[in-house]
Amino acid sequence: MSGVFIEGVWRSGAGSEATSVDPTTGEIIWRQATASPAEVAAAVAAARKAFPAWADLPREERIAILRRYKDVLVARTATFAEALSRETGKALWETKAELGSMAGKVEASIKAYDERTGEHASDMAFGRAVLRHRPHGVMAVLGPFNFPGHLPNGHIVPALLAGDTVVFKPSEETPLAGQLLVEALEAAGAPPGVVNLVQGGREVGQALIDQEIDGLLFTGSAAAGAFFRRHFADRPDVILALELGGNNPLVVWDAGDPEAVAALVVQSAFITTGQRCSCARRLIVSDDAAGRAVIDAVAALSEQLMIGPWNGREEPFMGPLISDRAAAMALAGAKAMPGEAVRAMTAVDGLSGAFVSPGLVDVTGETVPDEELFAPLLQVRRVGSFDEAITAANATRYGLSAGLISNETAYWELFLKRIRAGVVNWNRPTTGAAGTMPFGGLGSSGNHRPSAYYAADYCAYPVASFEAQGVVNTLGDIRGLRE
Repeated sequence: MSGVFIEGVWRSGAGSEATSVDPTTGEIIWRQATASPAEVAAAVAAARKAFPAWADLPREERIAILRRYKDVLVARTATFAEALSRETGKALWETKAELGSMAGKVEASIKAYDERTGEHASDMAFGRAVLRHRPHGVMAVLGPFNFPGHLPNGHIVPALLAGDTVVFKPSEETPLAGQLLVEALEAAGAPPGVVNLVQGGREVGQALIDQEIDGLLFTGSAAAGAFFRRHFADRPDVILALELGGNNPLVVWDAGDPEAVAALVVQSAFITTGQRCSCARRLIVSDDAAGRAVIDAVAALSEQLMIGPWNGREEPFMGPLISDRAAAMALAGAKAMPGEAVRAMTAVDGLSGAFVSPGLVDVTGETVPDEELFAPLLQVRRVGSFDEAITAANATRYGLSAGLISNETAYWELFLKRIRAGVVNWNRPTTGAAGTMPFGGLGSSGNHRPSAYYAADYCAYPVASFEAQGVVNTLGDIRGLRE
């Protein structure tokens, strides 16, 4: 098996060699040559060649292939999940859940396609009006490292269902996950050229977006999303679906039991070692005894979290960050943040350099850059009123997720009206999401094309038709004719 898959054939890439490292141990778990610019062009050409036949295939046959893909994922869950844990450092409980989400995406996408982009007809005086949806063509999919199976899968499945073909470039941090995903599609019987895989870093991604593609489906950072907006500014024919980061607020107000609140806060901020775009980055509490009790409870619970390797004797709550480099950047960012450290983020003794402890810093009264730090670091800001809490929550250029923890329905109703975010949760973690709902945000968090259930919207375009079975004489409808 080699690292490039073009027109149904695995091959060794002609580009430079790349590796993938287990952040828990530093062990190299994948080593392959990456794709050259010529191979990227060949992958797009293969997808273009395969597109007409795939788009014309009866939808039931595309569904049958995707259902076989689901079955392959289910059958390979144990080995695939272990590979994800080795490549990302995430606990097995989390990577098994990721495989479950991948398999569940198939039926959810079939339902979403029927509901949002199916075919609908209505009778008219002259015949009928029909709404159909057609695939765009060749979709480039760029995947992230934090959910290297689930998130690109969330673009690829609805795209294939709609009749698009795909060229997939995984994150250079998680090439093994991308390879396993494509192997599963191959095993399910995806025809040659329908799905193609190119491995590599930024230069391979650049080569891919420079091709004549019909869409770019991307999950990653806001900075990369801004670059793609600029790159495609003069190419309105290329549809962009950008799922980006967040500087997400979590407001706690009149919530009662501080320990119960702390459990929701920790699940919002520190799950996946803070490497979810929907993680809470900013905790906003009342500047009184109740607010201080919440801060103390979060700090206390953070001390109890199990941090360790995915294959340790006990399953951890938190694993490592994706790399030693990511951990060094997170520690530097935490150290540079103004305010008072309630619980300092530190390296973890006895574990690799990719492990860090969760951090909590009180930034009340401080000016903090509006940036996403992709790590388990939570800022705390104390405010005097609920209106101030909403203002503080909205003080960001991002708008992905937001949460309110409160026992008061009136606060929730006001929060829901005033907050600017695409995912807004009440007494649930900010990371709560579902494949049967849209997932996306505003501002620097996306481009108003949410994924998950709404991915069907950007994978096909609507075609309106007004039809009569035969030729009808409409001369009587033309006004202004000479006698």
